[in-house]
Amino acid sequence: MTIKKLMTALLASVALTTSAHAADLRIGLQEDPDALDTDQARTFVGRIVFESLCDKLVNITPELDFVPELATAWEWSNEGKTLTMQLRTDATFHDGTPFDAAAVVANIERSKTLPESRRQSELASVETVEATGPHEVTFTLSSPDATLIAQLSDRAGMMISPTAAAAQGLELANSPVCSGPYKFVERIAQDRIVLEKFAEHYDAANYSFDRLIFLPIPDTTVRLANLRSGDLDMLERLAPSDVAAVKADGGLAFSAATSLGYQGITVNVNNGARSETPFGKDKRVRQALSLAIDRDVINQVVFEGVYAPGNQPFPPTSPWYDQTNPIQARDVEAAKALLKEAGLDGIKMEIQVANNPVQLQLMQVVQAMAAEAGIDISLQATEFATMLNEQSAGNYEATQVGWSGRTDPDGNIHSFMTCSGGLNDAKFCSEEVDALLNKARTSTDQAERKASYDAANAILREELPIIYLYHQTWLWAMSNKVKGFTAYPDGMIRLAGVTME
Repeated sequence: MTIKKLMTALLASVALTTSAHAADLRIGLQEDPDALDTDQARTFVGRIVFESLCDKLVNITPELDFVPELATAWEWSNEGKTLTMQLRTDATFHDGTPFDAAAVVANIERSKTLPESRRQSELASVETVEATGPHEVTFTLSSPDATLIAQLSDRAGMMISPTAAAAQGLELANSPVCSGPYKFVERIAQDRIVLEKFAEHYDAANYSFDRLIFLPIPDTTVRLANLRSGDLDMLERLAPSDVAAVKADGGLAFSAATSLGYQGITVNVNNGARSETPFGKDKRVRQALSLAIDRDVINQVVFEGVYAPGNQPFPPTSPWYDQTNPIQARDVEAAKALLKEAGLDGIKMEIQVANNPVQLQLMQVVQAMAAEAGIDISLQATEFATMLNEQSAGNYEATQVGWSGRTDPDGNIHSFMTCSGGLNDAKFCSEEVDALLNKARTSTDQAERKASYDAANAILREELPIIYLYHQTWLWAMSNKVKGFTAYPDGMIRLAGVTME
C-alpha cells in the first residue's frame, strides 16, 4: 500500500470512528436501575431507560396532557366503566412479534397476575381486557377509575413482547424486548446499559442517535466532571449547588422542570421483624423525628433554595396540595416531649440512604437536627437498587427514598399507602385510608377526589409511615451540542427530535 493510500485509509478510519461516536448519546444516571422488566421495575432511572426502550399506550405532553402513542384514540362509555382503545397498525416488537390487540391483552393480564408484578394495584379496577378487533382493545372495569389513563401512560401501559415474556419469564429483566425506538443490546451492572436504534420503529426517522449508553454514576461531582471532559453528553439530576457553574459554562446547556413527586423517609411500621422498634410501632416517635427537622433549612443548606420543602405526597404547585396543612415549624422541645410521652429519654435508629453525595448530605443534616431532640440516627449508605430490595424484603428500619411523581395524584399515594399497595414497603395498613383512596379512584369530580385525598392525608399526618421532606426540581445538564431537548415535569428524557451537532 502506498503512503497516500495508507493516509486515505487512516483518515477514513478516523472519520468512521468520529461518526460512530457522534451517533452515540451518553447519559449519566444517578443510580443503576433495578429490573428492566416493566412489571417488576420500580426505579426512577429505570423509567428513563424504558422511555427509549418501551413504547406506551399513552404518553404525556410537557403540560401533562395525555396524547396517543401505541393507542391512537380512546373512548369511555357505560358511565366510565368501559374503555375502548384503537391501536397502531404499524408497530412491531424488537423480536418481530407484531403489536396488536392480542399483545395488549397479554401485557395487561401479565401485569395483573404475575406474582412479582408491582403493577397489580395500579390496574386493580380492570376486571377484563379483550381484543374486540385486530387493533382494538376494550377494558371493562369493576368501577369507574379516574386514574387508568394515567397508569397507561406509565409502566402499566408499557408494552413488552408477549413472545419474549412467555419464553423468558422473570429472566426478561435481563434481556427486555419492547417496541420502542431503541432496542436492548447489553447491560453490565453498575457500569452501563446500551440500547441501539430500532430501524423498524414507526417513528424511527425522528430519532437521530444510533446508540444510547446509560452510565450510572452516583457521585454528582464525578458525573459533572465526566460531562465537562466529554465522556458524557448529558446527565440527569445535576446537584443544585452546581447550577450556577453550569449556567456560566459556555460549553454546557441547562434545563429544569418542577417535579411531580417527593422525597421523604419511609418507616418500616409492619414489614417483618425489623419493624418491632419504638420507631416502627409508636407514631409519637415518628412525629418527634418530623418535628425535629427544619425543612426550610434543608432546602437552603443542601439544595441552594431551588427545591420546595414538603410535608405531603403532592408538591405545593399541585392542585391536589392541601393548603390547610402547612409545614410544621421545627420544635425540638415538642419532639422531646413526644419521646417522653412514649416512655423514652432518647432513641437510636438506623436509616438507609442511597450512596450519593446529595442524599448523604441531606441525611447528615437530618441526623444533626434529630440529635438535638435525643434521636440518635446511624446512616447506612447503600447502593440504590440494593437498598430498594432490602426495603421490599423488610430488612430495614427506615429508608430515605422518594418518588418521581405521576400526573394523577393516585400515583403518588395509592400504591404506597393502601394495605395491598404494590409499593407499600412500610406495610402500613388502615381500612379508613384504603376506603378514602379507593373512593378517590372512582370519582371524576375533582372536588370530591380532593376531599378524599385531604381526609386520607389527615390520617397519614398522624401515623407518618412516610415522613415527607421536600419536592425536587428536575435539573439536567448537557453539552451545548445537544439540541432540541425538552424538560418534562415527570423527569423523563424523551429523545424524539433531539440531535447533536
